[in-house]
Amino acid sequence: MTSEGDDMVRARTGKWLAGAALIASVAIAGAALAQQRASGGDPYVWLEDKDGPRAQAWVAAENARTLPRLQNDPRYPQFHAEALAIAAAKDRIPMPQQVMGRIVNFWRDADHPQGILRWTTMEDYAASQPGWRTLLDVDALSKAEGRKWVYKGMTCLAPEERLCLIALSEGGEDAITYREFDLAAGDFVAGGFVLPTSKQGAAWIDKDTLLVSRDWGAGTMTASSYPFLVKKLVRGTTLAQATEVFRGAPDDQLGSYASVMTDGAGHRAVFIERQKTFFGAERLLWTPAGVTKLNLPARTAPAAMIGGQVVFTTSEPWGAIPTGAVASVPLKELEAGRIAPTLIFAPTPRQAVAGVDATRHHLIIDYTDNVRGRIGIHTPGAAGWTSRSLSLPDNASFGIAGTSERNDTAFLATTGFLTPTTLARFDAGAATPPVEVKALPAKFDAAGLVAEQFEATSTDGTKVPYFIVHRRDATNDGTTPTIMTAYGGFEVPMLPSYSASTGKLWLERGGAYVLANIRGGGEFGPTWHDAGRKTKRQVIYDDFAAVAKDLIARRLTSPGKLGIYGGSNGGLLMGVEFNQHPELWKAVTIQVPLLDMLRYEKIAAGASWVDEYGSVAVPAERAFLAKISPYHNIRRGVAYPEPYIWTTTKDDRVGPQHARKFAARLKEYGLPYLFYEDTAGGHSGDADIEQGARMQALQMTYFAQKLMGK
Repeated sequence: MTSEGDDMVRARTGKWLAGAALIASVAIAGAALAQQRASGGDPYVWLEDKDGPRAQAWVAAENARTLPRLQNDPRYPQFHAEALAIAAAKDRIPMPQQVMGRIVNFWRDADHPQGILRWTTMEDYAASQPGWRTLLDVDALSKAEGRKWVYKGMTCLAPEERLCLIALSEGGEDAITYREFDLAAGDFVAGGFVLPTSKQGAAWIDKDTLLVSRDWGAGTMTASSYPFLVKKLVRGTTLAQATEVFRGAPDDQLGSYASVMTDGAGHRAVFIERQKTFFGAERLLWTPAGVTKLNLPARTAPAAMIGGQVVFTTSEPWGAIPTGAVASVPLKELEAGRIAPTLIFAPTPRQAVAGVDATRHHLIIDYTDNVRGRIGIHTPGAAGWTSRSLSLPDNASFGIAGTSERNDTAFLATTGFLTPTTLARFDAGAATPPVEVKALPAKFDAAGLVAEQFEATSTDGTKVPYFIVHRRDATNDGTTPTIMTAYGGFEVPMLPSYSASTGKLWLERGGAYVLANIRGGGEFGPTWHDAGRKTKRQVIYDDFAAVAKDLIARRLTSPGKLGIYGGSNGGLLMGVEFNQHPELWKAVTIQVPLLDMLRYEKIAAGASWVDEYGSVAVPAERAFLAKISPYHNIRRGVAYPEPYIWTTTKDDRVGPQHARKFAARLKEYGLPYLFYEDTAGGHSGDADIEQGARMQALQMTYFAQKLMGK
């Protein structure tokens, strides 16, 4: 029979479906309105759904608009080829790590874009062509497993060191997988430790025991997505069978982790650090008998151990030990709870400790003096510590690599703006100077270039140093295309270094480069950093603007020829400068940034940075954050420069949400911008050498368009 009844059913069904769709759309709109109200009226909170289809469609559309603009520029292919050639070159210095008396190195080149872990003998390493043995091929592993693995380092059992935990990240995220690896066998251990993906840390207690911090299940991660529960994991047992040894709290800003220190005399200390705030922590000693809290200032941290002495760095006064110093306490006294520190090194107001490394018998302190590198060697003895300095060139930066508790051999890396990096081997206990073993060939033509240091005066009268690298014969008429960068946060110093890509892609083409040593960083130690924390941050932004104004006053460049760039906290700096001083810049690159400072605590790991930025839960801090938040301070009708904003989907530290929302607000206001989001790379944007080269080329193309013209 006919379908009169069927037609009626279809009609009724159609009306029902239409009504259901209307109800659903009203419900979705209501939910969106409720979400917007809950977020303070933020119309772009939906872009915080990092992997959601609507947000991903928006990203795809923005990428499709931006990439042709940059990649179709005739300069882009050359920029990309040059950046890739630098990243893939086989003549770079393989930086050393001493393990089991051998030199271990992680290496990327054109044949291994994701990298290989390899080793050679100490003697062979000094040869021009060492006989490397490949231990782990990350490209091959990724291909075999269908995963985009990114090598994130290894943690080895000391002092034996044969067994290690290899950290692998999928796509470059901070979350990692640990797998047990046998260096001598050159393979993963069959049936060995495997810790599935999590933001986590692990320390070896012995060959069969780990102390592990990770996501153990519901309620074991802080609000900022870090683990606060430390458990003991024994070989042959499951994660569910691990036993608790320490518990922090869900409101800790970072989490709790174990670490192990050993020295050449056979001493061993197992520490647990409960990071209640980003810069302050409880330090505890673990033994099989339990955990003992140490009576230490919150910003004093163990850095090394030598001859039974635990060496600490300080970021606040510790009795008579000043801020920014290095001091020691005998391990046996620490275990007994008798803590009377001995001063090893105290910096002047213009000095700052950059690193502390221990050999078998000596402590090496890498420090800066007015942003110039220095190296001191300190030796413990019956009468206390003795010290001497290495004789080194001025106007350079130094780093220590490849130290071991097995011997006194160390490697000194020397770098400068115009001097290719060199690596020299030295005996920390000998008076003989370091002997060069590796040298990076020149990667750009530095003839006619000069690096100079100047000072700008900030709004409160503080002298802020900065470096400029430019052509010696450049005319001071404000026409030099100039790019300028800084970081200004978390006590991180920005020091002179040899940047092959900046030299090749920018300096060779007549551009100038500026590095600003603004407050908030660590160029002059903890005090320089603390001057710009929380509600005092405006001095950071004033310092950066002061450097720009000094450049312009000296006629080294001009606003129409000045571009700026920075990433992460430096991306926040760029966003603030974009808002506060649009008249000073022609180009602004904002990389993997924080930009929504009223919601940053709810995005990715944002809650962990309250110690740096302040919290919206504190009225005075919220008021300040509202005043400087780049996302909230864009204004209609202002003549902003067209920024280039880039981020990565895999960034699980800052997250791509900030960059997306900032771009969306610019679009809403009809303001020009470029936005690009890469799908891999994590917070660094460097999952492999091709991605790194692509990001370099895109950024330099943007700067060339803005500052060098056609």
